[in-house]
Amino acid sequence: MTITQSDHARLFRSLHTSAAPLALANAWDVASARVIEAAGAPAIATTSAGVAWSLGSPDGGILARDRALKLIARIVAAVAVPVTADIEGGYGKDAADVAETIAGVIAAGAVGVNIEDGTRPPAELAARLATARRSAERAGADLFLNARIDTYLFGLGEPDTRLKETLTRARLYVGAGADGIFVPGVTDPATIAALAGDISVPLNVMAGPGAPSAAELGALGVARVSLGSGVAQAAYAAARRAAQDLFGAGGYDSLAEGIPFAELDALLSGPH
Repeated sequence: MTITQSDHARLFRSLHTSAAPLALANAWDVASARVIEAAGAPAIATTSAGVAWSLGSPDGGILARDRALKLIARIVAAVAVPVTADIEGGYGKDAADVAETIAGVIAAGAVGVNIEDGTRPPAELAARLATARRSAERAGADLFLNARIDTYLFGLGEPDTRLKETLTRARLYVGAGADGIFVPGVTDPATIAALAGDISVPLNVMAGPGAPSAAELGALGVARVSLGSGVAQAAYAAARRAAQDLFGAGGYDSLAEGIPFAELDALLSGPH
C-alpha cells in the first residue's frame, strides 16, 4: 500500500503526546537521516544549522532557499517515515518569501516545519505563520507548523519576565496558526511545567546533556523532544578527534566506534 503525504501528516500529528513524547534526533543529510531512521525513529526532523554546515554555509539565514529545499526533498525521498523541516525564519525577507518556502517544503514532501522568531518582533513571526498556514491550505496540505520561541535560547528580555513573555508569544503564534510551540534553551523542570500547563498546543523542547530524560519531560507535559544541531555537532566532533589523533600521535583509536562500513553502505543501498 502506498503511504501518501496525508497519511504521513496524520501520523506525525498523532505522535505529539506527553504520554510518550515524540523524540527527534535531528538529521542534516541523507546518510544521517537513514542512520537515525534505522535506529528506530518514528519521524525525521532536520536541523537547519546541520544542513547549512553540510552545504558549506554558516547557520542564521545565510543558506539559499533552493539549496535547503533540495536537501529536504532528498531526505524525504530517502526515508519511509514523516519528515519535518527546520526552515529557520522562513528563508526570506518577508511573508511573501515565506509563502514560496512553504510551497517548496510541501512540494518536497515534508509534513511539518519549524519556523523561528529569533530577534525579530513577535508580530513579524505571527505574520509569517499566518502566511504559512494560508499557503498550506491553498495547497490542500496538512502541514504541522511548529513555532520556535527564542526567548530562553537567546536570553531575550529580563529573566524575571521571560516566562510571561514566552507565554505571550506562544498565545500570539497559536492564534496565527501554529500547531506546536518550540521553546529551546529551557531545561528547568518548574519552568517547563509552567510552559506546558499554559500552552494550548503540543510543547517541544530541546534536550542535551544534563537535561531531564524524554520520559521525565513527558511527565512535565512536553509532547516533543528534539536534539537540534547536537547530533551534527557530535558527528563533527568525532571527525575532529580522528584528525587530531592522526595528526598528533599518529593514532587511529578514535575510529573504533564507527559504524561498520558494510552496515552504513547497506543503509544507502536499500529501498528508499
